[in-house]
Amino acid sequence: MSPASSLLSPHAPRRILPLLLPLRLSSSSSSAAAVSAPALAMPPRRDGTKPPPRKWKPKATDASFSSSSASAAAGIAEPVGRMALAPQEPPRAGPAQMWVPRGYATSAADGPGAASASTSTSAAVTAEQGGAASQKLSSLFKTAPHFEVDNSTFTEAQIRATFYPKFENEKSDQEVTLKHSGSLFMYAGHHGGAYAKNSYGNVYTAVGVFVLGRLFREAWGKEAPKMQAEFNDFLERNRISISMELVTAVLGDHGQRPKDDYAVVTAVTELGHGKPKFYSTPEVIAFCRKWRLPTNHVWLFSTRKSASSFFAAYDALCEEGTATPVCKALDEIADISVPGSKDHVKVQGEILEGLVARIVTRESSVQMEEVLRKFPQPPLDGVDSDLGPSLREICAANRSDEKQQIKALLDNVGASMCPDHSDWFGNSGLDAQSRNADRSVVTKFLQAHPTDYATKKLQEMIRLMKQRHFSAAFKCYWNYQKIDSLSNDNLYYKMVIHVHNDSVFRRYQQEMRKNQGLWPLYRGFFVDVNLFKATNKKAAELAKDGDALLKNINGALDSNSSAVDGLADEDSNLMVKLKFLTYKLRTFLIRNGLSTLFKDGPSAYRTYYLRQMKNWGTSPSKQKELSKMLDEWAAYIRRKYGNKPLSSSTYLSEAEPFLEQYAKRSPSNQALIGAAGNLVQTENFLAILDAERDEEGDLRVEHGAAPSSPVSTSVDVVPKTEGLIVFFPGIPGCAKSALCKEILNTPGGLGDNRPLHSLMGDLIKGKYWQKVADERKKKPARIILADKNAPNEEVWRQIEDMCGSTKAAAVPVVPDSEGTDSNPFSLDALAVFMFRVLQRVNHPGNLDKSSPNAGYVLLMFYHLYDGKCRREFENELYERFGSLVKMPLLRPDRAPLPDAVKTVLDEGISLFRLHQNRHGRVEPSKGSYAKEWARWEQRLRVTLFGNADYLNSIQVPFESAVKEVLEQLKAVAKGDIKTPDTGKRKFGNIMFAAVRLTPADIVGLLRKVSEKDTAVNTFLNETKLEDSLTKAHVTLAHKRGHGVAALASYGIYQHQEVPVSFNALYYTDKMAALEAQLGAVNGEQITSRNEWPHATLWTAPGVTPKEANMLPQLASEGKATRVPIEPPITISGVLDFY
Repeated sequence: MSPASSLLSPHAPRRILPLLLPLRLSSSSSSAAAVSAPALAMPPRRDGTKPPPRKWKPKATDASFSSSSASAAAGIAEPVGRMALAPQEPPRAGPAQMWVPRGYATSAADGPGAASASTSTSAAVTAEQGGAASQKLSSLFKTAPHFEVDNSTFTEAQIRATFYPKFENEKSDQEVTLKHSGSLFMYAGHHGGAYAKNSYGNVYTAVGVFVLGRLFREAWGKEAPKMQAEFNDFLERNRISISMELVTAVLGDHGQRPKDDYAVVTAVTELGHGKPKFYSTPEVIAFCRKWRLPTNHVWLFSTRKSASSFFAAYDALCEEGTATPVCKALDEIADISVPGSKDHVKVQGEILEGLVARIVTRESSVQMEEVLRKFPQPPLDGVDSDLGPSLREICAANRSDEKQQIKALLDNVGASMCPDHSDWFGNSGLDAQSRNADRSVVTKFLQAHPTDYATKKLQEMIRLMKQRHFSAAFKCYWNYQKIDSLSNDNLYYKMVIHVHNDSVFRRYQQEMRKNQGLWPLYRGFFVDVNLFKATNKKAAELAKDGDALLKNINGALDSNSSAVDGLADEDSNLMVKLKFLTYKLRTFLIRNGLSTLFKDGPSAYRTYYLRQMKNWGTSPSKQKELSKMLDEWAAYIRRKYGNKPLSSSTYLSEAEPFLEQYAKRSPSNQALIGAAGNLVQTENFLAILDAERDEEGDLRVEHGAAPSSPVSTSVDVVPKTEGLIVFFPGIPGCAKSALCKEILNTPGGLGDNRPLHSLMGDLIKGKYWQKVADERKKKPARIILADKNAPNEEVWRQIEDMCGSTKAAAVPVVPDSEGTDSNPFSLDALAVFMFRVLQRVNHPGNLDKSSPNAGYVLLMFYHLYDGKCRREFENELYERFGSLVKMPLLRPDRAPLPDAVKTVLDEGISLFRLHQNRHGRVEPSKGSYAKEWARWEQRLRVTLFGNADYLNSIQVPFESAVKEVLEQLKAVAKGDIKTPDTGKRKFGNIMFAAVRLTPADIVGLLRKVSEKDTAVNTFLNETKLEDSLTKAHVTLAHKRGHGVAALASYGIYQHQEVPVSFNALYYTDKMAALEAQLGAVNGEQITSRNEWPHATLWTAPGVTPKEANMLPQLASEGKATRVPIEPPITISGVLDFY
């Protein structure tokens, strides 16, 4: 087993622990999983001082597993041992050892004049050789498209660089690290290559190489050139790539412009000759400290209790968190805290993008302690040296030309770090543009014989993605690193696997669940591909070896897939990313909303940002505050720029001064913005934020109404002065026109006397949705039935914009269907729709039985929904419009779809995809598959009408469907339908933890006390306490008074029932409270952080609930009455956050 995977045993039982920060997932091995998190990396200090010593703080751990984990800790020695650096030799005298701060040309052997001595002699020879090589390569590139695949054609593919699979955002089932706000940069050595997320050989990767080289100078000083060369050699010998978060001010604005340009290592990956194996976090830290590379801040949560506290801490900070309070809170609750090499506040600032979390083995904490003992924080020998021109200086001095900018960066980083520039500038006289290979490379790669298991698995992955028509590109380029090995029968390429849509990752994971042997789909995915011809003898040997290899592999897979794949549980590589609102308001709400604001105007922008906040589950109070600020921002920037859009890459030049001025107006504004300019003093942040909150005011979870919006958040009440748009995300044949007629003919309409108006798409000339908008403006209070299929997000956005501009609500009506893994409509539903269309006569849109390509048209509509399963489809509609009406379509007790019907539909779908790939939206009669279409259309008709009895029998009667839809629409109009739970976790800005009590139970207790004490009875009658008591709770901890860590410590008990014993009643003429003693949950005693645990029952007007804390003192002074309750009465309540 490889070093990187030895810590992640595939045989260990796992338990998934929930976290609320960006975390990385890995397997858990015992009853409690360990959670660790890297923190954000910091740029080097600019004040010349040495950084303070870093500390790590282990907390008490269970002795029960110390022996079992000791052996696991020993395993860290193997990978660390392989990282041994070359022995340090004493400096040699002479110019070769001279540190040249601005030349960096070089390796340790280069002297100041070494290059010039032979320049004139070699120039002519070099030019002549280059010209010949250029001609040879040009000829080869021209003939390569004619390379044919036959039985002697083989291919070998090796992953060159990759990062973890796609983050799952805000998923609550997942070590913890800070998420720096930058770009993904991957490096596999100067021959292995430098890569951005989906590209290479550009300014992004040149910046990454420069920053990495500068980090070596800062860390190693005069030894930097030597260590750079050794590092490159190490990566290439061991086939390792490193992934970094590259944080700069020169590649466009994110949430905050960093104070310095830097990078932190986020992953180390052994590529070997098989599936990538990612180092565990202890191994990453050991690797980085060996090479003096910057690491992230990491927190380990090795018990279920600490992991639960982590999520509760995120809940408390998610809407206001900045770097200082977040790091402080996590330091207090984590079992181990390992500070990063760089201080996020000093190098990037206070605006924190988020946290990344993953499940790790419980032994990870022991391994981490072992690494921290063996590998202390390394020195930075070059931190006080002149490091040469900075990234910003170089880019500023070369602004006129991108190529010159790249050249300046690579020249400055030096030959010891980057001796070969061919990925950026081409090779042998061919520029970088010549590297594009023809599109047939992917096809030939899939057709050729694989030489090894890794190649076979990569072929399997790509073949599946192409068959499923996943939105991804497989771009191939000539591999200039292998230029000397190229020949007509030996071709080398780099393949970039570029996933265009996040939904692809979800769909691919569904495929992995069906096929356990599939390799994961990674982000940042680069593959070296070699296509070659083998001699007959060699081909026979390769084929024989391949058959034997695959047979052994298949046998191993049958018994235990982990034996081949090495890393059995892909959860070990899944990560969850949790972001903070102070970052999201800048990037998502301001930057990403610029195009909508300038193109479609303030109303559409308001619709955009409200939908975003709703999707995030932002608390109503924050939505209201942000809406006010964003409306002001929209007016300010439109007034300043007019119709000329503000560049999203430099938006902070305008946004930051605006936010700074806005924050100055009030403490609440300052808390909303988080940090801007030099205004915010973070050490006072929480006190400022919480000063206006009443510790025991309203005990309510923030699930109330959102700010005024065209889409309500909980109940879709349509005011009678506003309109309603009923629209249909469906497919022809879904009965929308027939339904609209029935609604129009229904006496009383939808039950509120608003006029109904239907617009049939087939009768409208011109732009249909513009016509709907015009009708809305004429009579905004009426209900419009948009009788046209609304199949995609572009239409949905238009409807949202319409709602915002004309004060309307919208409700989608969809045919009810189970759907498939990649489409919200099942084949059963598609068959019924086709059957209905083919029975039509004289359809106004000419889509009926006389239409020669009716089947094709329905397949076209069906594929407009491709890429979303039913749950994703419904969730998106819920989130956009707040409600969803389902029209019954198929009987639940129906028989399975006949094989003949399924076969003809599958044939049509395959033919449609072939046609679409070759001809796009060209009519079927005009493409190269015209004859196939004609034959298929005929077979479709014969098959469907041959199964007419079945297709009629499986449909819900139309009258019944109409009745159910009308009931649902009337409920929406009245506000009786609540938005269903879409399965997304709703994060709230929690303020305190409490045990919630049922008022009826408290009233029963008070009656028992009053029966024994007439004075109490008189007090209850005079104050009418029983009538006014609507809620009661015992406060456990408050964020303002006790801190985030204390509040988060109750996370493990959330929603648990807690017994509460009441032993005394205190009251005065101004207030009353019950003295409380908390019980235990699962044998663990619950304690309140309040000095006097109690439940406040009543306060007179003008008296705040927190004044009840003074009742024991008032009673001791004779100013309050204390009535003992003997024996104490116990009531159970539920622990929750508010």
